[in-house]
Amino acid sequence: MTDAYLCEGLRTPIGRYGGALSSVRPDDLLAGVLREVVSSAKKLDAAAIDDVIIGCANQAGEDNRNVARMSILMAGLPTTIGGVTVNRLCGSGLEAIGMAARAIRSGENDLIMAGGVESMSRAPMVMGKAETAFSRKAEIFDTTIGWRFMNPKMKELFGGESMPETAENVATDFDITRADQDAFAVWSQEKTARAIASGRLAQEITPVVIPQRNKDPVVFDTDEHPRVSTLEKLASLPSPFRDGGSVTAGNASGVNDGAAVVLIASKAAVEKYGLQPKARITGTAVVGVPPRIMGIGPAPASQKLMTRLGLSITDVDLIELNEAFASQSLAVMRQLGLADNADLVNPNGGAIALGHPLGMSGTRIALSAAIELQNQQMNRALCTMCIGVGQGIALMLERV
Repeated sequence: MTDAYLCEGLRTPIGRYGGALSSVRPDDLLAGVLREVVSSAKKLDAAAIDDVIIGCANQAGEDNRNVARMSILMAGLPTTIGGVTVNRLCGSGLEAIGMAARAIRSGENDLIMAGGVESMSRAPMVMGKAETAFSRKAEIFDTTIGWRFMNPKMKELFGGESMPETAENVATDFDITRADQDAFAVWSQEKTARAIASGRLAQEITPVVIPQRNKDPVVFDTDEHPRVSTLEKLASLPSPFRDGGSVTAGNASGVNDGAAVVLIASKAAVEKYGLQPKARITGTAVVGVPPRIMGIGPAPASQKLMTRLGLSITDVDLIELNEAFASQSLAVMRQLGLADNADLVNPNGGAIALGHPLGMSGTRIALSAAIELQNQQMNRALCTMCIGVGQGIALMLERV
């Protein structure tokens, strides 16, 4: 099989819930990044792109009806390019890259744009159809995050905990204390603050120009979710998800908006179009875990992938672990034999600081890992995430 290379890539800054990107439709958000990634590959013939694969977890609002294809058209790219939207919930953006890599490694495609998008600010309320004629009963669900239209049998068999409640389960089952969670959150915020100040995160960002009524457009170019805090301040926050619990707004990821895209190419395409490969994609793996402890998923997914590739954790120089919650991040790290403050994990901070636009996050961590491999001249990076309803996903990169 041929190799699959992660080449050019960009992301938007990540917006807070109701923040800078809340006025931007997800298809417009994604279209802008698609356009910029194509422009960054100076010699690329856009008509040669075989497919566009985009992860999106919601798909209930403006991101419906195949947001990948809609955004290709909105970006002004050739109408001959196909597009597909995939949903592995939180792992959707990483799944999109994995699918693209497999298609290229098989020899079926040479150029695929892969990415993810999510506007959690603009996620709609939804209501099912009436079950009987002249019904006066209406049940409305918020699609921002979590269950909706849940099958009663599913709840009976596996429970119906919210995401924060599953994080509480992980904290209990794996003995993760509140103090350790808050310390991890402060660490994430501090690393992100340094990465913003140094210009490191700007390497992966393309600004979003946001029109304003009767005013000049706003140029949004810096992640707005980070909020440096202290252990004392975090310790004062309530744990609203369980009596006597340990999961708080301060040691959990945010509800956010953003889009990210990378170009995945074969060796032949790299040479033909003068692309700049950042990393080789060597494999992916997914696993299922009990939904009540969905956050532990990255540990078995990573172990499965490393076993398949004949590697151990000591062969990995960098880990991008999506910080859905501090409790699950710490549980995963300990399961992998890592210290709570292991330097190789999220060197520029993670989702607790940056935020977690569900469909986008997997692409963000892969892009960030590929850039870091080049910057630090490291050899190998593991990207891994937990996934709602009980899954884990992992992807391995090697520096070119």
